[in-house]
Amino acid sequence: MNRVSGAALAALLLLAGAAVAQPLSEAQREEVVRILRDALTRDPSILRDAIAAMQADDERREAEARRDAIRAEAAALLRDPADPVRGNPAGDVTIVEFYDVRCTFCRRLHPELEALIAADRGVRVVMKDLPILGPQSVWAARALLAAHRQGGYARLQDALLRMRGEPTEAAIQAEARRLGLDWQRLRRDMEDPAIMARIEANIALAQRLGISGTPALVIGDTLVPGAVDQRSLAAMVAAARAAQRGG
Repeated sequence: MNRVSGAALAALLLLAGAAVAQPLSEAQREEVVRILRDALTRDPSILRDAIAAMQADDERREAEARRDAIRAEAAALLRDPADPVRGNPAGDVTIVEFYDVRCTFCRRLHPELEALIAADRGVRVVMKDLPILGPQSVWAARALLAAHRQGGYARLQDALLRMRGEPTEAAIQAEARRLGLDWQRLRRDMEDPAIMARIEANIALAQRLGISGTPALVIGDTLVPGAVDQRSLAAMVAAARAAQRGG
């Protein structure tokens, strides 16, 4: 472990004391600067360690603030009856996924989440459409939420996340018909202002949580940015389950 030399430590303490007492004289200040400069010349890792400590403290504060925000938004995250849900609706651990169907990393995450749901019958996944990649993403999110009214959200989501091309109107129409959805009804429902209001609510919630990209998962009181594999997901679910049980 790197340690600050005794002289450097004394100099730092002297500076700290001066901040709350009488200021240092010019001669004292020059001596403090000399001692610190000498210490840093002899061991540059002192500065590196100090910067690392400051960064670690910043990260800790950010993580605490994010956990506080997640707790404050628990109702919007976990208990909105209008949200599409996959997995076990009565599961003991909930994963909230913010995603965009056109997001490459969301597409990578999807089969990992599917595998987790198949392996762990206690997992509930709340879907939060967050179309951040342009108008085509918004259009697809509207189609998904309209399909939800027919009980077809999960089926259409699977199709769109596996789609090779862009989710154009023609492509979504073809998939909706293939899946047995009422396309005319779906297309009308897409124009319902409540659909766009739900998307806007998801965007506002993501902003309050500091989410700036997709995918983003909330598991317990932890925000997980980016795609992760099934093993990592299972470990985080286990940790959340243990925390809920008090250990």
